[in-house]
Amino acid sequence: MAAALAKRLNPLRGPRIGTKLMLLSLTLLVVPWFSYRQLLEMERLLVQGQSQAQLLTAEGISTLFNGREDLFNDLPVTIEDYESLFAHPLEGNIRLDGRYDDWGEGIEDRLLSFGPATSGDGAFQLLLGERAGQLHLFVQVTDSDIVYRDPEYLRLDTADHVRLSYIGSDGEDGRIGLVFAEPGVVTAYAMDGDWRFATAGTAEADVLGFVDVGESGWSMEFRLPLDRLGSRRYFGVSVADVDDPVARAPLKLAQTLPKAGKESFNLIVLRSPEVLNIIEGLGYSGARILVIDAQQRVRAETGTPLLDAAGPSPDESNTLGLLHQGFEAMRPVLHRLSTFESLETERSGRSDEGTAADIISATLAGRPAATRHTLDNQLEVIMAAHPIVSKDAVIGTVVVEQNIDDILSFQREALEQVILLSVAALIAVFAALLTFAGRLAWRIRQLRREASAAIDQHGRLRASALRSEIDSGDEIGDLARSFSNTLSKLHQHNHFLENMPRTLRHEINNPLNTLSTSLQNLAEESPDVQDSKYLASAKNGVIRIGSIVQNLSDAANLEESLKAEELEVVDIQKLLESYVANCAAGHRDCEFVFRGLREPAYAEVSDYRIEQLLDKIIDNAIDFHRTGSPITVQLDAQRDYLRITVANRGPILPDQVGKSVFDSMVSNRGPHNRLHFGLGLYVVRIIAEHHGGFVRALNLTDNSGVAIMVQLPRTTVAEPRMATGPEIAVKAASASPPSSAQAS
Repeated sequence: MAAALAKRLNPLRGPRIGTKLMLLSLTLLVVPWFSYRQLLEMERLLVQGQSQAQLLTAEGISTLFNGREDLFNDLPVTIEDYESLFAHPLEGNIRLDGRYDDWGEGIEDRLLSFGPATSGDGAFQLLLGERAGQLHLFVQVTDSDIVYRDPEYLRLDTADHVRLSYIGSDGEDGRIGLVFAEPGVVTAYAMDGDWRFATAGTAEADVLGFVDVGESGWSMEFRLPLDRLGSRRYFGVSVADVDDPVARAPLKLAQTLPKAGKESFNLIVLRSPEVLNIIEGLGYSGARILVIDAQQRVRAETGTPLLDAAGPSPDESNTLGLLHQGFEAMRPVLHRLSTFESLETERSGRSDEGTAADIISATLAGRPAATRHTLDNQLEVIMAAHPIVSKDAVIGTVVVEQNIDDILSFQREALEQVILLSVAALIAVFAALLTFAGRLAWRIRQLRREASAAIDQHGRLRASALRSEIDSGDEIGDLARSFSNTLSKLHQHNHFLENMPRTLRHEINNPLNTLSTSLQNLAEESPDVQDSKYLASAKNGVIRIGSIVQNLSDAANLEESLKAEELEVVDIQKLLESYVANCAAGHRDCEFVFRGLREPAYAEVSDYRIEQLLDKIIDNAIDFHRTGSPITVQLDAQRDYLRITVANRGPILPDQVGKSVFDSMVSNRGPHNRLHFGLGLYVVRIIAEHHGGFVRALNLTDNSGVAIMVQLPRTTVAEPRMATGPEIAVKAASASPPSSAQAS
């Protein structure tokens, strides 16, 4: 308890050497941090410069169209006379699957509704798009009863179907019916004037489609070549709804009829070829250029669509490709550490500065603008737009878009290499420091273990020098050599102290013998002083000095004497029984109680040394026992060991005594016991440990006295037999392992 309390009151402070080195190496993190901050600043400057360059490019292109209203009024007929169906430009590949979710973001806002009340059974919504010379159509029909085509019927109007009406390139009316026998692929046929039968026995191979069935009806996605419509692009869409699978008669017909006063056909508005020729002739590469009219319709476009564009992908097989991949994986972490916000948050914040629609609206209002934003495929682009004017009116705008990765590719390659090499160097330094710290800590621990092993738990030197790190030339080697020199000097001093009792015995015994003989001769020659108290006091002093010298000599020579003695198997039960009987005969003023076993208990010991051990313990018990109380000697046996317990009633052991009571020259006796120098229990411990056992000093559980317990190895494996009398109840003198006792 005292040791634990002392540890809490004086805790070890500070981290270990390895931890300190690792914490110190964290300062190297500033290298990639500064590198990344430099990358961000250079990126900002390059993007700012590119934005200005693109804005100047857009302004230069817009001057080619200023005052050219004819380029934006190049439709074959007057647009006001027709109801227009706008075919929106589509980006990326379009898959025919009966859905429009791959047509682009916000495309659902461009759905046109037709039919009864635009929401009842038979009504439909229409969406048109144009890509790579193909006209894409999406038709979503509200139908509570879907009737599929029966292949046994030759008539094609006996099931739900879609009708396309147009004027072909030859000026003749064209009719195409799209039918389906089940959800999936759509079949297109050229139809007669009554929309009943196909004019040919084969399907139209260049018209492809797919139908998908939902809860509220069905939807069809199909495409056809724009060449079918001719130059005028007259076009109409109708949906025939059949609800009775028996009668199979068209119940409703919803179509894209123009408003009152308009022509009978709709007009598909596409891009202007003349405008396209102008911007293609400029020869700009690496950028996307769009010309948009005042109605925000794309009239011309050149360059690779940015949704399809991909930045330069480095070769993954070389080192730079792997470094690029590593940088892209580490960039979100570096960005958060450098700017304290995520990369996605910054990009979304840049997108909030202005979308593409906002920029186009601003330029159509007469204000040039530029922005940096992120597309759906996480591609960052710079968009600059400049208005096209004619007679102080804005008739359109020129938009120039460029991929940021194309702009920053060289800059990023250089800085990526710098950052990644910095990170690689940082990792190498970390690994080197970790190895160095581990090696340093291992050397220190090795030195500590050897230094601790040089002194045993009782403070005796076990080694005269150290072997670890003696030949090292660093500070740890200096420390090891200093420890080794200290141990060598301590060993010499201890050797001197250990030999001192022998020297004292030899040097003191001669004068003592002379003094003792002289006192005896004095008493014989002078009978008148024989009864003098001074003579008696002198004789007692001589005897006491001799006893002290003898005890010191015996204690000093004990360990060497034990090494030379041979052990034999002894019946401890019989030895104790005889020993206690002799004690009772020799100390008639004390009561002895022996609790032994009912059978022999053997141990390999030196019987003389066991009796010497018992002498010290019994002497201690006699000196401290309460008058009138018995001294109990008890033998217990377990399978592997024997336990001898000597208990007496009297003063208990204080908690602070600890293990030191079994050390040499330690005594808890009062000042009147000057003959005792604390060697008794020291001898007990030495003898017990020599026989492979140990000794403990314990307080009795009722705090009425003390018990000394000696445990010795047993030589048999017979079933254990406990003592014939009641077991002595003891408890530890303190919270630490019970090893305190009263010293003799």
